[in-house]
Amino acid sequence: MSNEKKPAYGGQAVMEGVMFGGRRHTVTAIRRKDQTIEYFHLPRKSLPAFQKMKKIPFLRGIIALIESSANGTQHLNFSSERYDVLPEEDEKVQQEQKTSKLEMIFGIAAVGVLSFLFGKFVFTLIPVFLAEALRFAFPGDVAQIMIESVFKIILLLAYIYFISLTPLIKRVFQYHGAEHKVINTFENGLPLTVENVQSQSRLHYRCGSSFILFTVIVGMFVYLLVPTEPLTVRILNRIALIPVVLGISFEVLQLTNKVRSVPVLRFLGYPGLWLQLLTTKEPKDDQVEVAIASFNRMMELEKESESGLQKATLV
Repeated sequence: MSNEKKPAYGGQAVMEGVMFGGRRHTVTAIRRKDQTIEYFHLPRKSLPAFQKMKKIPFLRGIIALIESSANGTQHLNFSSERYDVLPEEDEKVQQEQKTSKLEMIFGIAAVGVLSFLFGKFVFTLIPVFLAEALRFAFPGDVAQIMIESVFKIILLLAYIYFISLTPLIKRVFQYHGAEHKVINTFENGLPLTVENVQSQSRLHYRCGSSFILFTVIVGMFVYLLVPTEPLTVRILNRIALIPVVLGISFEVLQLTNKVRSVPVLRFLGYPGLWLQLLTTKEPKDDQVEVAIASFNRMMELEKESESGLQKATLV
């Protein structure tokens, strides 16, 4: 394998497909109801202010999350609207969406707000309340933060485990595994064939699942710097420190990826890899085919953009 440093491509699983992102393009490939593969492409766009902030450690992680969420939502919407629809029904579905566009916008906004509030309540407030209820047994600040973090991990693992039991989410997790396998195949310098991809691990150090777990671990240490009493101050601290925890966790994720080849340090990323045993499943060959198609289309667009830039520079 060449010693040349390879670009750090990333992606995410969507409904019956995979999205991959390069420097200039993001591409989703999905398996339609008639078994054909369809693509959705978005050029990467970034605000000038974001471009500058991406170079600032601890802040760049928050910007990356904002941009990936904005792009990911569009790819998820595409996949969820089309994966279970026959191509000949596309025009009818599009017409129905036009007539109910206002309701759809308000519906998505309402669901987004409710999901955000529910997520914050479950993964931020409930562990705090549970830990506070046990203050008689764990009175100290350090003990309170430790027990709060334990509750967060338990809730996270339980949530992922139970949703993974549903057939729909299980298939999404299989595509998640296919995404990782394709990235690992590329990074190991192997041709992207189904056989090569299936031989790779479904785990990867840069996964967003690892990031979620690191926010719990990092948060535990950050919270040691603020008081746990009274309860109202504790809750406000948790909310106010969210950007800090996210920024540090992103840097930790990047660090574990950089040192994954160092025998003594590679274990730093193991907690995230263990969580991926829940958030990824072994994909089937036809799912791997979709992931390969998505990655290849993204690479084609990246090369076309690079070639276009080179020609523009020569003019």
